[in-house]
Amino acid sequence: MSTIDQLPAWPMPRSCPYAPPDEYAGLREEPPLKVRIRGGEAWLVTRHADVRQVLNDHRFSADDQQPGFPIRIQLPPEPGIMSFSRMDDPEHGRQRRMAMTEFTARRTRALRPEVEALVEGLLDELERGPNPVDLVKAYAIRLPSLVIARMLGVPEQDEAAFTEQSQVILSQEASPQVTYAAFVEMSQYLDRLAAERTAHPREDLISRLATRYVASGELTHQELVAMARFFLVAGHETTAHQISLSVLSLLRDPEQLAALRADPSGYKNAVEELLRYWSISQDNQVRAAVEDVDLGGALIRKGDGVIVAIPAANHDESVYPGAARVDIRRDASGHLAFGYGPHLCPGASLARMELEVCLSALFARFPTLRLAVPADDVRFREHTIVYGLEELPVTW
Repeated sequence: MSTIDQLPAWPMPRSCPYAPPDEYAGLREEPPLKVRIRGGEAWLVTRHADVRQVLNDHRFSADDQQPGFPIRIQLPPEPGIMSFSRMDDPEHGRQRRMAMTEFTARRTRALRPEVEALVEGLLDELERGPNPVDLVKAYAIRLPSLVIARMLGVPEQDEAAFTEQSQVILSQEASPQVTYAAFVEMSQYLDRLAAERTAHPREDLISRLATRYVASGELTHQELVAMARFFLVAGHETTAHQISLSVLSLLRDPEQLAALRADPSGYKNAVEELLRYWSISQDNQVRAAVEDVDLGGALIRKGDGVIVAIPAANHDESVYPGAARVDIRRDASGHLAFGYGPHLCPGASLARMELEVCLSALFARFPTLRLAVPADDVRFREHTIVYGLEELPVTW
């Protein structure tokens, strides 16, 4: 039996920033294997079918209090820190049902005109501002920050502080002390905001949850704060980096971009393919086995940690032939960028709508948009659980 030191180290490095780690291709040909992670070891699952099973099987727990649960974000080990995303049923289902009233397809459709107006405002600023410009800072991060802040009722002037705090919380380079300080600062702010909205409700998500569920005793004040924090971190960080990576993909492929400009209805399908290709939640989908499970030829014991490699699953050639290339005409349905099963990302429909609106509007407004640096000089984010770009210099 191998010692921990002899196990392959994980996360695994990328040899090319435009592709998942090279090792994933070979690992998909074998049963899941154990890898060495910070704090111990865990099983790494890479096949599309195996990943789906883990995410939809009650024998793999999402509760971060379970023995063996792989810790990716350096936060205090108290229950409920990550809201219902780190819970099992029935508590997960109880809180998720409350949250999902804010993320229905109907509410997303109702939000679209406001998102379109926010996008147009940001594009106006881009047009008036410097050229070249860093699209990450000026556009990709700002849009989802504005959207989720408006939904929660966070004043616009506090947007920059929340963006910075979220990045620190999700970083794998920051020390536990720095991560915790950002977490505390965000939590204290949301605690005050939730108390204010409970006492004086407005037309926002926190107010509606407080009026419906805190007032009735179904949700505690601390649960509301944790839920708002989860929405804020998850709701802007992932979408922001998916936007910048999607723009980069299309700028690197003039033929496919020209096809979208000729037929903007294709953006809906293109968004699904870009979500599949980048799979930016690269290593935050983790579970702990609560029973012995035979998974893809590996016997996973109760108490073992499990990591599901979303980029590996979404590049599984048995499901997506030619997976290493972006193909906006591909049927990318069934991709796992938003997870799968009972923990499917509650904001999936909102993220899809934001991506479709912001990409189509950007390329319509700036028909000559192009990279301001060679593609090889674009800087990618490293050592973070959400993949993305440090900056994207563009000109027009």
